[in-house]
Amino acid sequence: MDINDKLVIAIDGPSGSGKSTTSKGVARVLGLRYLDTGAMYRAATCAFLDAGIAPDDTQQVIAAVASAQIEISTDPDIEKVIVNGKDVTAAIREPEISAKVSTISTIPQCREVLVAQQRKIITEAVPGIVAEGRDITTVVAPDATVRLLLTADPDIRMARRKRDLDSNIDAAALADQVLRRDRDDSKLVNFTDAAAGVIELDCSDLSLAETIEAVLSLVTHRP
Repeated sequence: MDINDKLVIAIDGPSGSGKSTTSKGVARVLGLRYLDTGAMYRAATCAFLDAGIAPDDTQQVIAAVASAQIEISTDPDIEKVIVNGKDVTAAIREPEISAKVSTISTIPQCREVLVAQQRKIITEAVPGIVAEGRDITTVVAPDATVRLLLTADPDIRMARRKRDLDSNIDAAALADQVLRRDRDDSKLVNFTDAAAGVIELDCSDLSLAETIEAVLSLVTHRP
């Protein structure tokens, strides 16, 4: 099935903007599949760390990512990630993975491998899919039916991420997970400015329910 034959919603944006929770909510309402591309980068990080490869051994990291067998659930109600036969659903959210994931996201060859896998998942998704993550609107699914850039004030983004992770996380670790990752990833992709044809939605002052409703309205009233 071609991407143009079904509803594909692509949601981009910086860390803590609410991409995941919003995308899941939209997918549930519309009965669509859901893809967390960020989880795939985390899964690839597990692959090279489990193989005992150092983050600065770029060629070995690339090889580990290229050979990794990544399976990810596209059911918005089931979070499940398998890497090389190992369930890493919980592991990909551990602090060590969060601290090392930029190793993958800043290596072009690793991005190429994962982008190809993401495009395949999107193309094969029935009846359609909400896909979220960095560069989803410009690189992974530039032909998506609806393309959105979800933004929010940095302080609000860090507060949301703190709620999602652990209320006891210290300020330095929180800034590393949100602001430092944004800074690292922005070296290769632009997820702070809406590209041509991408609708920007600032959800700083919106609740989750209001953000989901705003996205649904944009989908319903698309040209």
